[in-house]
Amino acid sequence: MEEHADDRVPVLIVGGSLVGLSTSLFLGRLGVGHMLVERHASTSRHPRGRGNNVRTMELFRVAGAEPLIHDASSVLADNHGILQTPTLVGDQGEWLFKEIDPGGGLARFSPTAWCVCSQNDLEPVLLDCARSLGGDLRYSTELKSFEQDPEGVTAVIEDRTTGRLSTVRADYLVAADGPRSPVREKLGIGRTGPGELFHNVSITFRSRRLADVVGGRRFIVCYLTDPEADGALLPVDNVESWVFHAPWHPDRGETLEDFTDERCIDHIRRATGAPDIDVEITGKAPWHAAERVAERYGAGRVFLAGDSAHEMSPTGAFGSNTGIQDAHNLAWKLALVLDGSAGPGLLKTYELERLPVAAATSARASARSAEHSHPGYAPAPGVLGGRQGGMLTVAMGYRYPRGAVLDADPDMPVVPDRMDLRGEPGSRAPHMWLHRPDEARRLSTLDLYERSFVLLTGAGGKAWHTAAPVVAERLSIRLSAYRIGDGGDTDLVPEAGADWAELHGTTDEGAVVVRPDGFVAWRSPGRAADPEATLTAAMEALLQRY
Repeated sequence: MEEHADDRVPVLIVGGSLVGLSTSLFLGRLGVGHMLVERHASTSRHPRGRGNNVRTMELFRVAGAEPLIHDASSVLADNHGILQTPTLVGDQGEWLFKEIDPGGGLARFSPTAWCVCSQNDLEPVLLDCARSLGGDLRYSTELKSFEQDPEGVTAVIEDRTTGRLSTVRADYLVAADGPRSPVREKLGIGRTGPGELFHNVSITFRSRRLADVVGGRRFIVCYLTDPEADGALLPVDNVESWVFHAPWHPDRGETLEDFTDERCIDHIRRATGAPDIDVEITGKAPWHAAERVAERYGAGRVFLAGDSAHEMSPTGAFGSNTGIQDAHNLAWKLALVLDGSAGPGLLKTYELERLPVAAATSARASARSAEHSHPGYAPAPGVLGGRQGGMLTVAMGYRYPRGAVLDADPDMPVVPDRMDLRGEPGSRAPHMWLHRPDEARRLSTLDLYERSFVLLTGAGGKAWHTAAPVVAERLSIRLSAYRIGDGGDTDLVPEAGADWAELHGTTDEGAVVVRPDGFVAWRSPGRAADPEATLTAAMEALLQRY
């Protein structure tokens, strides 16, 4: 079938929402040709999914999209925290938290920060970035069927504007096609977890007088808890555009048709405690909160990412962030397998790493919905049981006990009890500020990780540093190397008082290999009798070159 295909691409992405677009962006940054098909005519127009956590923003930073995302999110730049209150009138409410990063402690761990950017604002940025990198992104185009064989995947797609069918031949297919994923269904992959948690109707509306009621409270979301009219209020522009999430109970026979404009207007007025505000309904969209994780993350040459692989309660915005991080994990592995640097076994580590993260994170998302008394959610007994990692730990402190890592502790928890990024294999590499000897501009260690594996050594690690290019040439791989220290022959100089070796859990004569996604792959505490042989063996194992 390959010779009769209308198009030939290394990767076919199905789904053009946040995760599909992120997959396109990350593949484009690595020079991997691909096509994306999305059945809808355009990016999302509904203001949802606004929380982009620090780990996601690190990935967008390295991919060059961070400044554009900040521009797109500027209208909500001063919105922080979550307010919970019976109504917006009076002073009975309390802040569940008022600042995302009180005291600025996050700067110890990352060069970036959380960003509040609604999906309808973020997706166009990702689309533009992906297209600028050469991505073939086709909207109003639907996957109709696909078949795979040992050499690739053949898909039939339909242009929904013209009705024309065509075939695409790809080496790999990435399904970012949502929670009801037709691709997952065809693969016969089941899901585990509690299932549906609650249902809401997301109502967009305009109201100028509501801004006066809100006053100076610049929240990301406000949970309104009047039992007769509860819901969640989210500002879109802090002036006249708003979103209200109203509980929906289909189990009691409620239908979407029951949510008439009149009912929604009355509900919003009662929930806010402001019966005289102007309310003009501009849109309604149902959504379903669930906790489910796919039993497998793919089959053969087809992989699942985002909601097709996992569904999570929206509290904490864990779902979209986990999906974007799925996309990044898969993209660099596809790139290395496609260019021959890695064996196909590297792709098996995608499931080994990401499925346990999704399982742990989805449980945390459900627990957070219970903690915040999310409107419409009545958790089952025991949801809050057990120890829970904090938001930052879940967002960026998670570990890969198994996968494309060497000498990681297989029994370490996927989400530890506290943040502790000290260069252990399987953990996100530590952040520290550096500068080149001849430049004042500083960069983070995290800025070094994207297009290749990276070997870091101290001033005393010259033998490792010398071995790196020899190993790279021998194996025909990309392996960058940097010596960090204050000496005249080092590549990067740490800021005053920073100790590279201590931060990375090694010595000045040791070495750390960091993956393209910024996770520590391997670490040596000191010198080796034969650095070339040791490093060669490590890279061959990491890249599944057997």
